[in-house]
Amino acid sequence: MKRRTAVLIPTVLLSLGALALTTPAVGSTGHPPADASEPAAPGRHHESVVEAIDRGAHTLRTTRPTGSLRDLRALGRMVGDAEVVGLGEATHGSREFFQMKHRVFRYLVEERGFRTFSLELPWSSGVRLDEYVVHGRGDLDEIVAEEFVGTYRIWNNQDYRDLLTWMRDHNRRHPDDPVRFMGNDMGYAGPELYQRVVHHVSRARPDLLDRVTALYDGLPPTTDAAAYSEEYLTLPLDERRERAERTREVHALLRDAGPGGGDREEHRWAVRHALAIHQMAEGMAVDFDDETEVVGMMEYRDEVMADNVRWWHRHTGDRTLVSAHNTHVSYDSFDPNYPKTQGAFLRDALGDGYVSIGFTFYEGAFKAFGTDDDVIRTYRVGGAEEGFNEATLDRARREDYILDMRTAPEAARAWLDTERPTWNIGAGWPDPTRYTTALGRAHDVLIHLHDIEATTYLGDS
Repeated sequence: MKRRTAVLIPTVLLSLGALALTTPAVGSTGHPPADASEPAAPGRHHESVVEAIDRGAHTLRTTRPTGSLRDLRALGRMVGDAEVVGLGEATHGSREFFQMKHRVFRYLVEERGFRTFSLELPWSSGVRLDEYVVHGRGDLDEIVAEEFVGTYRIWNNQDYRDLLTWMRDHNRRHPDDPVRFMGNDMGYAGPELYQRVVHHVSRARPDLLDRVTALYDGLPPTTDAAAYSEEYLTLPLDERRERAERTREVHALLRDAGPGGGDREEHRWAVRHALAIHQMAEGMAVDFDDETEVVGMMEYRDEVMADNVRWWHRHTGDRTLVSAHNTHVSYDSFDPNYPKTQGAFLRDALGDGYVSIGFTFYEGAFKAFGTDDDVIRTYRVGGAEEGFNEATLDRARREDYILDMRTAPEAARAWLDTERPTWNIGAGWPDPTRYTTALGRAHDVLIHLHDIEATTYLGDS
């Protein structure tokens, strides 16, 4: 996607993060395309790549979240004892990817003890949705209309609505053992975060109230999220940086002051809400005309998303499923403009406690923003060309399958560790760049789908 500095900050974060700053174009690494006709890696039977993939693959019977989950038991063995699982998507707007996230989360909740679904969505939006799915507070239609805006409006689709409804229904049946929702992104900080911080300070640390109130003066949103973000970017860079210094000071004050006479648990959450406010302000305090600053912001964003997930997991004890684009949950972006991914930060923090699952597809449709007008439309791509990862993956006997790339037969592992073109479609389309990825270095597990269709979008374009 062309870098448009006048777009909303969520568009900069989500679109550049998942589309423009992913992996280098074909030919930029010196690795020629490879396909199933290349010589197989040495092995006992000198089997072909496709034969090796077939031997390691496990059939995926459906992506629909209802019904039997028996075919996901193989995935459960691949996840093992991991505390955090990253589940990617090869487009930001396809039904089967979203449905599969629902299905995998349902399996992990019912069979593996997972309790949190974490989405590439602002922390403050996650707070509102968590209160809805856990306690039934608020109206889902209203929350979605107010929070799934800007680039995040791509999440306003029927498949995620079904997931949120399932989570609420699950918690009605299991009020003492709820599933939870968190947003891990930094694109926006809603007024409820400021309210929670100030309310906590007024109760527990009244000695800090005047200072915190002064530092937050004029910062909480008074308009909808999309308008607030757009207006924020029109502020002079010096003013945006000054705001980030103010939010930094509030977070430091709360962190260092301790709970005072208040509740320690409430204090921990207030400190985290103050940090989320600062994360947004820090992300905004960038000169988007400076390539170096943009690259630094992209690394900061993935570090923030990983740190938010890590804090949530450590604080709640919940085993957590993290939903994002393939690029974010992966270990290696293969691009100097995108130095380190959320998945790499999580692996650093959790070691084998983090497992990355990527998606591939052969052909199909998706929703995306028009790169020239920001309007959501349905787009379709034909079958992957020869030389693409997906062209070879799709020759396997199974139409849809799950493959543990860490334990796949030798010929498959060698092929998966070679960089070649792959479908890597982010928030915007069309995109003229052909991206490359070595799938075996990017993820631990691969879910391959033969074809996909566009999700049902519920909002206004």
